[in-house]
Amino acid sequence: MEGNIFAFAMLIIWPLISIRLYQTQTIQNASFWTIVGGFMTLPVRTEVDLPLIPALGKHSIPVVAAIVGCWLVKGRRIKYFANKGWLKFLVLLMIIAPFITVMLNGDRVIVGGDFIQGLTLHDGLSAVINQLLLITPFFMGKQFFRTYEDHLLIFKSLVVAGLIYSIPMLFEIRMSPQLHSWLYGYFPHEFVQQMRAGGFRPVVFMGHGLLVAFFTVVVLLSSTVLWKNNEKIRQFSATKLSYFFIILLFLCKSMASLMYGLFAVLMIKKTSYKVQLRMALILAILAVSYPMLSILNIFPHQQLSDLAVEYMGEERAQSLTYRFDNEKVLLDHGRKRFFFGWGGWGRNRVYNEETGKDETVTDGRWIITFGTAGWLGFIAEFGFLLVSVLQANKAAKIIKLSTKELTLLAAHALLVSFIMIDQLPNASFAPWLWLLVGILLGRSEDIMNKNQLQRNKPIITQ
Repeated sequence: MEGNIFAFAMLIIWPLISIRLYQTQTIQNASFWTIVGGFMTLPVRTEVDLPLIPALGKHSIPVVAAIVGCWLVKGRRIKYFANKGWLKFLVLLMIIAPFITVMLNGDRVIVGGDFIQGLTLHDGLSAVINQLLLITPFFMGKQFFRTYEDHLLIFKSLVVAGLIYSIPMLFEIRMSPQLHSWLYGYFPHEFVQQMRAGGFRPVVFMGHGLLVAFFTVVVLLSSTVLWKNNEKIRQFSATKLSYFFIILLFLCKSMASLMYGLFAVLMIKKTSYKVQLRMALILAILAVSYPMLSILNIFPHQQLSDLAVEYMGEERAQSLTYRFDNEKVLLDHGRKRFFFGWGGWGRNRVYNEETGKDETVTDGRWIITFGTAGWLGFIAEFGFLLVSVLQANKAAKIIKLSTKELTLLAAHALLVSFIMIDQLPNASFAPWLWLLVGILLGRSEDIMNKNQLQRNKPIITQ
């Protein structure tokens, strides 16, 4: 555990702030600011470790607070099992698979002169609780954000959150990332990784500059959608805000996020909603297919490395090549327990047989999930995102929507596909992103339900 007294005080105070939000705001507003606000402000890696349950920290405390707020204050229980079709299967798989992983990993793993313990039933239970906490915002979004007004609210709220966060971001871009150290007593990552192009990446309270950059991508996409729909954020012009966030994204000094952001602006402003939905589906399928494409040596890793040398420089190319090589080592190890993975405690990593030194780095969320939970665990997690994009495509086809509604739906599907693609090189999954994915599915389901009601409406003749 790390952190000063103020860091632990923030973890304790946040549920109280959340309860007040649920008492004074709509369930949509309260849920958004409880989960997104927690990600924006709470300390990284400071945790309250209680017996028998996973440690409570930055990602879990806002979710627990939201559950309490929905249930005890608003009287709305979150429905995990009121689903149909593939979604019901994915929920069951996410709950059952960790226990199968435990049963298949009771053996010790020898690493040099030491060993890693076998898994127990407690590890399975802990993994399930962690999974449920992680995806609870998905079900909140699916259940509570269903109307066009809810959909519009989430994009406006994201822009407001981005405006608020731009102040400490600009401070750290100029002065270096110091706010987490000043307030919470320690820096959450390697400082050298936040130094780029003679300046600094902002970190604020998110843990890494890459996470801040991707947050800025989401905010930029949201402001661009509002720009396309001629919406205002209070007295601010969405057009001017979009230009501001483009500049802010440049200053974040993350090449991948900059590409996401500029691509999103071009797609939303210059293409139809049909093209955006089609592109979202292509990217989502690519993300889900990536592990198998890598196993079959079909994905063009070498060609991408060569392009990186040509257009991004030798240093960036070496970083990408190292990541691909590292993925291959981890993937070969993961294939030994292909379906249900190695479980936790670092069993998914590769160690030197003589010294026991860890020789791998797990950067991408996909390889972490594949290594610990196997192919079925990967499908259970990434399947939720793919289903959301598929349902958005389906909803756009079956009912006549207004141009503004279609703009929100298509751009949101594009956003979810970016979230999926970003999990290949990075591990940016957090509860606030699960909330956004769930909102897309909730809105899509509401559109399809209304269409079904319209079709079943009796025709009255005279």
